[in-house]
Amino acid sequence: MNKNSLVTFIVFTFFLAGMMPETATPKGKPVHFDAPFLQDYSIKYYFNQPGVTLRKVAADRNGKIQVLASNGLLHPHAGAFLYPGTLEKDGTHRPFNDKNFAGLAAYQQQLIYLDDEAILSNAWAGELFSKHEMPGAKLFAAGADFTFLLASGRDLKLLKDSKELWKGRTPEQILDLKYDQATQKFWILTSRALFTFSSEGKELKPFFEGSGFTSFDVVGFGTKTLIGTPNGYIEVNNISQKQMGEMKSKLPVPEITVVKEVNGKVWFGSPEGAFMQRNDGKFNYYYGERWLPGNRVIDIVDGPDNSVLILTDKGLGQIFFKEITLAEKANYFGKQVRLRHIRNGFNASLSGMTNGDLSTGYLDDSDNDGLWTSMYLGSQVFRYAVTQSEEALQNTIESLDAMERLYTINPVPGFPSRSFERSGYIDILSDPERWQHSSDPEWDWKATTSSDEAIGHVFVFGAIAELIDVEPLRNKAVRLLDELMQHIVDNDLYLIDYDGKPTTWGRWNPEYVNGFPTSVGDRKLNSSNIVAMLQTAYHFTKKEIYKEKAFELMHDYGYLENLMRPMEEIGKAPEGADDWAAMLSESWNHSDDEMYYLGYWDLYRYAFNDTLQAKFRESIIDHWEHERPEKEGLWNLFTAMVSHEFDLDEAIWYLQEYPLDLIDWTVKNSHRKDIQLIPENFRRQTIKEVLPPDELPVRRHNANRFGLDAAGEGRSEYSAGDIWLLPYWLGRYLEVIE
Repeated sequence: MNKNSLVTFIVFTFFLAGMMPETATPKGKPVHFDAPFLQDYSIKYYFNQPGVTLRKVAADRNGKIQVLASNGLLHPHAGAFLYPGTLEKDGTHRPFNDKNFAGLAAYQQQLIYLDDEAILSNAWAGELFSKHEMPGAKLFAAGADFTFLLASGRDLKLLKDSKELWKGRTPEQILDLKYDQATQKFWILTSRALFTFSSEGKELKPFFEGSGFTSFDVVGFGTKTLIGTPNGYIEVNNISQKQMGEMKSKLPVPEITVVKEVNGKVWFGSPEGAFMQRNDGKFNYYYGERWLPGNRVIDIVDGPDNSVLILTDKGLGQIFFKEITLAEKANYFGKQVRLRHIRNGFNASLSGMTNGDLSTGYLDDSDNDGLWTSMYLGSQVFRYAVTQSEEALQNTIESLDAMERLYTINPVPGFPSRSFERSGYIDILSDPERWQHSSDPEWDWKATTSSDEAIGHVFVFGAIAELIDVEPLRNKAVRLLDELMQHIVDNDLYLIDYDGKPTTWGRWNPEYVNGFPTSVGDRKLNSSNIVAMLQTAYHFTKKEIYKEKAFELMHDYGYLENLMRPMEEIGKAPEGADDWAAMLSESWNHSDDEMYYLGYWDLYRYAFNDTLQAKFRESIIDHWEHERPEKEGLWNLFTAMVSHEFDLDEAIWYLQEYPLDLIDWTVKNSHRKDIQLIPENFRRQTIKEVLPPDELPVRRHNANRFGLDAAGEGRSEYSAGDIWLLPYWLGRYLEVIE
């Protein structure tokens, strides 16, 4: 075997073994090899019975989950991802219906119980029935060889086989007790102290003193103890019995209700959700109904199938950690779109839902049906170019039909409607400026089309024309592209609506564009977009009018200078600017970013010559440098089109961290103490470092990724078609995701 063959064999072997590094640099560009990663998602079980409180949760080796409530035992009923279940009375073992249970735990992977008479279990053929004669006992922990420590108020009792081995008392009421296998000791917590107890020496020893203690766990194979308080947690070295550093208070929520180590990860419960400490010391935050039925966390334990069980005041959240690849995630999201988000061929949202119930939603129209569909279409075009998938081709055909009808359903040649819907399902009288009757009485169409629709159309028409090798489909895309651009050129670079007037936003005329001060973003944006659109039209139609108009704008009207203007010069309009310019430049417009980047596909790939292409590349990279703090997956992957220097790791992070649940649940982060707020600024960046997508509200690419809160209440579900599938398949097409 020669040297090159040996290297190839080693690399291939590592790849098969899942040991390939996340990025490599063949051909000088970074590439992500699609190794499995842990995807978290939640199944929720709601509980709503007034006057009943939830207390403990446990699971056994068979995967059976039980919850202890103030009125008895409960277990999960039904429940699947996105389809919550409930907690119902567990009458599986009839004799238990008459028991007055005070405690529930897992011991040797079996469920054990504390009632007012004994510690008992149905495991071990029911032989465990250790009477305790401590009727007020509320807490218990299982030690070695079926030895148990019970607590009632301040009193403790050590028990084995119904025999009292020791009893004692603490100065204050006992809040919690646990047995740690590594130290072979029982640990007892009060509000002012932590004690240890050895069943061999039978001596209760003070271990650490303080105040305001709420919860604890012994972690790190017995090397340290974490003690929760209302203001954070204390870390104690179990060898020196000394506090390690200051109290840790830079947490999502400093008020700690639960501390629990699960599978080597430390979890914390709080009145506002749960959080897990990562290897880098930061936290994954699980807040709201994307993850939990309620936010007040009562208990956290290890669950079946690589899950964590989080008991809250309103039910149980079971958070799973499943190994998947980006390709598998793409397959899931592809099905999500096809099953719930296709309306007349459009990529649509499911709206009108009641508290996240998918069965209550309906497919809604949008001002941006053409834009969101263009972006989903783009994903399927790239998918087809990579895989030659017949399914991707059929998806493209169906959505392009919807795009085509945007042009044919209204009476204005070359004018794209915003949307259309069957008559009678839209309140036209409430929005008479936008909704119009078509010549077909069965349908209405939406007017006032904007520039973001236009750039979306041109982006995907160009992508189809370049990458789809099916001639009728390609011809349709080129024809629609030509019709749109001919309309714009014929109407002096305006979109002219049914009333003969330019739409509010469809304006690329020099009088409008250059009427803005140079600091106002619309001057740069509209110049960039129209040059990209004209280039694309020329590239595929070869009509000289498009090329002539583009060069006229660039050289005679300064559009090249406009689009090359550095992003650092974009800001608020100067004093004395008109109200329109002032309004448009109040802050950074993230919708503009989306329009820029969709246009960059056309601006760069279809540049008239190498000189212009080099300039456009410079402008794109300048924009990307300013966007880097957002870690936006799509912006990074579009930048991969022009440069090998882009944040691939951040793009992969975006794709991996995006939640599988795209329902617009209420999300809150502004209260967190582990984030660093920064002063108000033009870009509307609220914190120093952007949070992961699964901790933020679900938002499209035109939104501010530094927006921390949203009161969604589960009223709609977003489509993954534009949000996730477009960046993923773009990365696949550009060969930076393998």
